[in-house]
Amino acid sequence: MVSLVERARGMAAACLAEDLPRRWTHVQAVGAKAEQVAASFGDPDRDVLAAAAWLHDVGYAPSLAATGFHPLDGARWLRSEGFDDRVAALVAHHSCALIEADERGLAGDLQVEFNREDSPTADALWYCDMTTGPDGQDLDVVVRLAEIRSRYGPDHIVTRFIARAGDQITAAVRRAEARLATTAR
Repeated sequence: MVSLVERARGMAAACLAEDLPRRWTHVQAVGAKAEQVAASFGDPDRDVLAAAAWLHDVGYAPSLAATGFHPLDGARWLRSEGFDDRVAALVAHHSCALIEADERGLAGDLQVEFNREDSPTADALWYCDMTTGPDGQDLDVVVRLAEIRSRYGPDHIVTRFIARAGDQITAAVRRAEARLATTAR
């Protein structure tokens, strides 16, 4: 039987590897980082974290992009594919997605359809995503946020989102880093 993480990894590859190779490079690094971080979690958080990390950007796949907002598009698809509600919700709300949803006029949809989890698992997902650059490189969260702003430019909706969400993203990443430091001892 295929594990949740193996299924997630395979579906992410099928959605992203061919059409979006740079995005796939990022996702592979996020997924690998999450699998390492997940070792400090117990069941079921370990597999849920790793699966959500592998799947966090599937909504960018052209075949899945219905609204153009990848967390919502990806989470809706995951739900339709029978993935665990928790995995879909973590994908829907990853890396402060609610603020970007608000910028796009989709906050109501996101909040109604998917529960936002405030937990060490959610923080760890944000950590894995927001400390991994677009080419899979490890970055400090502050550098990653600057990279995103630079890549999208000053007037882009994603830059506006990062301006509003940066403190929350940084706080979640720092909580995850503190937890990882504690469990490493």
